[in-house]
Amino acid sequence: MKLIDPNYRDFDTICREFRWRVPEHYNIANQVCDKHTGLAGHPAMFYENEAGEETTFSFGQLGALSNRFANALRAQGVARGDRVGIILPQRIETGVAHLAVYKLGAVALPLSILFGPDAIEYRLRDSGAKAVITLGRHVAMIQDMKQLLPDLQTVISCGGSEGDASFWTLIEAATEQLTPVATKADDPALLIYTSGTTGPPKGALIAHRALLGNLTGFELSQNFFPQPHDVFWTPADWAWTGGLLDGLLPTWYFGRPIVAFEGGKFDAQHACRLMEKYAVTNAFIPPTALKMIRKVADIDRHKFKLRAIMSAGETMGAELYEWGQEALGFQINEMWGQTEFNYLVGNCAPIMTVKPGSMGKPYPGHTVAVIDDDGNELPAGENGELAARRLNDPVMFLGYWNNDQATRGKFAGDWFCTGDVGCRDEDGYIWFVGRKDDVISSAGHRVGPGEIEDCLLKHPAVVQAAVIGSPDELRGNIIKAYVVLATGVAPTETLKDEIQAAVKTRLAAHEYPRAVEFIAEMPMTTTGKVRRVELRRMDQEQHSTKT
Repeated sequence: MKLIDPNYRDFDTICREFRWRVPEHYNIANQVCDKHTGLAGHPAMFYENEAGEETTFSFGQLGALSNRFANALRAQGVARGDRVGIILPQRIETGVAHLAVYKLGAVALPLSILFGPDAIEYRLRDSGAKAVITLGRHVAMIQDMKQLLPDLQTVISCGGSEGDASFWTLIEAATEQLTPVATKADDPALLIYTSGTTGPPKGALIAHRALLGNLTGFELSQNFFPQPHDVFWTPADWAWTGGLLDGLLPTWYFGRPIVAFEGGKFDAQHACRLMEKYAVTNAFIPPTALKMIRKVADIDRHKFKLRAIMSAGETMGAELYEWGQEALGFQINEMWGQTEFNYLVGNCAPIMTVKPGSMGKPYPGHTVAVIDDDGNELPAGENGELAARRLNDPVMFLGYWNNDQATRGKFAGDWFCTGDVGCRDEDGYIWFVGRKDDVISSAGHRVGPGEIEDCLLKHPAVVQAAVIGSPDELRGNIIKAYVVLATGVAPTETLKDEIQAAVKTRLAAHEYPRAVEFIAEMPMTTTGKVRRVELRRMDQEQHSTKT
């Protein structure tokens, strides 16, 4: 089942000798659940919520529930290729829904529970989702917008009878006997929306084979996962690539249990308690969360079983490496990837030298280079765009949903252009420099300014708005909005709070501008485009003045 031979103790040798073997037919549900016929009684999920309720689900239960729910979805009209929205936190229904969708050959559309109505409505409408599985406030929210969603037929509620159907009622009425659709490796399995610098978010269509493409990096970044008794946990939302393809699905692929916690905002003290309680050995923890854990004063009292942590989503920095070594007893493995082309570069501390500040080296099966604007590889030491070779790499996405032009724009010959700027040193390590475009990396989330600016402009007091990333010690960057107000409107703290709340409510909590600055005039180019470079300069001057 492992792709990497643990007897190999040299990173470069593993990469040099590794070859992908992608079968013609491949289905994520089979790989992470149905193939585990000998693990029916073994735990697949340890669930806990903030009220203290606890439940354990086995792989056998996971298989039976997902078969039943697949049959229920089929009875609701969901067929091969249909998109199914999943707006749920870390809980059993989330995993069951994903597996059921894959078994039908349909396409899972994971959406964050942090999204507000504008963000959800756009993604459901653009994807043409036929069904949605959700709970709580989102049930009524989606019912209210149904007239805007001509393709949406069914809203399935996991927490009551407010929707068109009840998740558990459907499961109880369905049969467990199911013949899954025989999907090919290139068939679509997931549609994950990712933010860009211009226009609305784009849906990255991801094939079943992408799971396989994530595994070499997962195994090595988790220090040769799985080992006996390994238990995995991540605070990352399972609606994102990080939580789903860097956590939940590969953990189940290897037949190991994952800890699911359904709660509110990340709490470092509680995270430590959770990892100790469930004897977590492996984790994906973004740098922002690690910085919060680092501030836990009595961390030494926790009896951790941790042996590996992967961190990604933003640059870690040397301090976190040093803290991990001192406080946890091992080096944290930084990783780099994107929704479209994930788990490309990283570290595996037991078999390679970790250079603090570097993202590591390309993982086995992936080729990453630094290229110029013409697609030519640049020598070591020169900054350029980080690019990945798409040929024969199973982790590469299929393209953007209904957007061939945007898909073509991501490639320069055989190179997938990531939009990240970096360099390679003489030893082959990749170093991140910054973004080529204006996408903001904040607390592990990649946030495009366009959607936020559109939301800001809906406020009657706002005439112009532009968003940038502003340096922040905890989150890497925070979202900062520059706002020009309508004539006669006074800039007040109350108005600032109102503008922030509007974005938080309509889009998502992680997308609201933590800083809002009112300015008299927006810096523009002669062609009428916002000069974000000037806004960044202004912000930098403010930071310099403070220090």
